[in-house]
Formats: sequence, structure tokens, C-alpha cells
Amino acid sequence: MGKTNFNLREFFSLKGYIEDQQAVEDEIRQGVSFKGTTSLILIFAILVASLGLNTNSTAVIIGAMLISPLMGPIIGIGLAIGVQDFELLRRSLRNLGMAALISILASTLFFLISPVAEGHSELLARTQPTIYDVLIAFFGGGAGIIGMSSRSKGNVIPGVAIATALMPPLCTAGYGLATLQMHYFLGAGYLFVINSIFIALATFVGVKLMKFDNIPAANPQRASRVRRWVYSIALLTVLPSIYLTYTMIQENNLTIRANRFVNMEMNFPATRVLSDKLNNKGGVRTLDVTLIGKVLPTDSLVAVLTPRLQNYGLGSVRLNIIQGGMMDMRMHDTRDASVSEVYNAAQEAIMSRQMTIDSLRNILATQEYRDTIGAAMAPELRVIFPKIKDIAISKNVVCDVTTGGMDTVEMALIRFRSAPTSAERNKIKEYLQARLDTKDVQLIELSGN
Repeated sequence: MGKTNFNLREFFSLKGYIEDQQAVEDEIRQGVSFKGTTSLILIFAILVASLGLNTNSTAVIIGAMLISPLMGPIIGIGLAIGVQDFELLRRSLRNLGMAALISILASTLFFLISPVAEGHSELLARTQPTIYDVLIAFFGGGAGIIGMSSRSKGNVIPGVAIATALMPPLCTAGYGLATLQMHYFLGAGYLFVINSIFIALATFVGVKLMKFDNIPAANPQRASRVRRWVYSIALLTVLPSIYLTYTMIQENNLTIRANRFVNMEMNFPATRVLSDKLNNKGGVRTLDVTLIGKVLPTDSLVAVLTPRLQNYGLGSVRLNIIQGGMMDMRMHDTRDASVSEVYNAAQEAIMSRQMTIDSLRNILATQEYRDTIGAAMAPELRVIFPKIKDIAISKNVVCDVTTGGMDTVEMALIRFRSAPTSAERNKIKEYLQARLDTKDVQLIELSGN
């Protein structure tokens, strides 16, 4: 029995699997062209993608990406840099710019007349590109140039078009213009630039790895200058995405830690967590937790749980607990209710109890003021009315025993060092009326020392 030799290099060798360079170039050059039917196909693809984003339909968006001809000029840019064909580079850049302009104008017009003005999840996903989008574009572009150069043609290019998602960002940019929301336009435009640059860069790298020959009339100095521009633009493009990726990872980690904190620390016998959300407003991070069931003492909960946030890496997060009583709701009554109905009921209960709390706080604040007003006036009374030894201010409800009518009366209980004259009593009364901002004060003289 013969011995089989294993050679790892055979699994990655392209020898015998790559088309002739001229055939590959002819196919790519043909895809660069944007005339006649290609432009109309692009417009229809943009309209289909816009409909998909408008209706939040992933299937429709994928269909638009499959029929889109945007990949041709981008791969043409990578090939032109790789073989130093500057005429092809100029033509590819011009056609890609024209294609992007046509796409944005078509999508803007669509969203201007569209009756649906809200951005859906598929639309929002195209406004915050990260380093992952860079990697997807680069690896997708690499697969694209290898697939186009292979003798065994497959469905690589449609797959690359779907993976790198060239169409949705242009539609989202048009949506941003139509609705005057520049963060949509800028974010989506940045994503399209990332995809285009790194697909072209991957194509350039693939051309070099497959050792395509340069065109005979190429200018080496000019080619070197173009390559430096390409590398510089790629670097400048990728830097913001790295920052956005870092921010996204930080937010995700905070969200995970917040969920772990809620799951581990907020388990109560008769109270359940309805929702929890980590918010960032004005640089202040807040963990809002909504509870339903038996009402728990909020201040005590916050006081006990806040120090534990440190254990979950949430030391800079402020805990905000929202709750309302649901004691009168039986479990079988809420079993068939939707989450939104339960949430609305909880919110109404919370608002009702918050109004009660605010009212009680006002009453307590007023009473506290009455309890301390005497001490606040003591230095003034010592100078103005030296005969006053002690004073207490209170508001009382008096009842007319004849009519049963009730009225509120300000009373000042005063103990004098010596008996005041009638004029002095009137002066004290006028002073207290002005000081307490009331029309009438009843003076009650206390006997004894």
C-alpha cells in the first residue's frame, strides 16, 4: 500500500484555479461601466431597498442588494490600483461617485413622498459604523476578488453584496436628507465610504497576492503616490470606527453588568422587576428600574442597593427605582394581559402615589417650617420685644360650636417676662402678621415662668 504525502500548502495554493489575468480584468472592467440599463437597474434597486427600509423588511433589503450593480466600480478601483491602470481608476471613481449620487437622490425623493416618516431598526442600524463593518468589508472584498478570479465561478459576488450592505447606507443617507436629520446622513454616508474603501483595498491586496502584471505604460512614481494616498485614506477612515467600536463595547459591557445587578440583587418576594434600562443623559448614567407588586420603601431600597453597584463595576451609575402598588390585581387577572397593559397600569399607579407623596411632603415641609419659625424669629424678638420670654407658632383648625363651621387660625403662644401693655400687644400682633404673611394672628398669653 502506497504512502500518501500530506502537504498543507496544497490546500491554499491558487495555481491552476485562477483564471487568466486578461479574462479577470475584462470581467471587472465591464462591471465598472454605468450606462443605460445599469443606471436604471441601480435606481430600481435603490427604490426596492428604500421600500424595504421603510417597511422594515429584511427580505426586501436583501433582494435589493442582490440586484444592485454597485460592486463593479468598487472592485474596479482595487484592480486599477493593483495593476497601476490610472485610466481605469479615474473611470471607476467617476462611476462610483455618480452611482452614489443617483442612489442618494432617488432615495431622498422616495422618502420625501413616503407616508411613513419614522426610522425603523433596519434603518437605524446603518448610522453607527464600527470596526466590525471595516472587517466585514475587507474580508468580503477579499472573497469577491478571489471569487471573480476563480475558474469555478460561484455566487460569491451576490454574497459579498449582501454581507457588505452597500445599498442600505445610501438609502439611509437619502432618508436623512429627506427628513433633515443629518446624523442619519453622516452616519450612513460614513458606512458607505468604509465599505467602498475596504472592499477596494481587499481587491488591491488580492490582485497583488495573485501577482497580476502591471500595465506596460504604468508610471512607478505615480503608482507609489497613489498607494500612499490609498493607505492614508484607509487609515483615516478606520480611526473613527475604532472609537465607535470602543464606545459600543463599553456600553454593551455596562448593560450586561446592569442586567446582572438587577437579576442578582433585586429579587423580592411580592415585587417583580417590570423593566430595567441604562440611560446616559448629559454624561450622567442612570439605571432606571420599574417595579410592580407590593410597594417597597424606595429611599431605603436605594440606600441599601447603591453601595452594591460597586461590586458590579457600576460605581458611576445612579440607581433610580420607579414603582407602584398592584396589590389589588390578582395573578389570574393579569395572566392574559399584554406587557404594555401591565406597564400602563403600573405607570398610572406610580403617578397616583407620586402625587400623594408630593402632597404629604408639602404638608410636612409646612409643618416643619411652623415648628422652627419661632427659633428663626428669636433674635429679632429679643431686640424688638424684650418682654417676650417664650414663643410658639402653630396653625390650628377651630370649630364654631353653634354653627359647626370650621376655620384655620394662626396662633402665637407667648410667655412674657412682665405683663405687656395694650399698645405692645398690638405691635406684637402687627409684627407677627407681617412676619407670617397672614391677615390675622391670635395671641394667647401663657402664665407661669
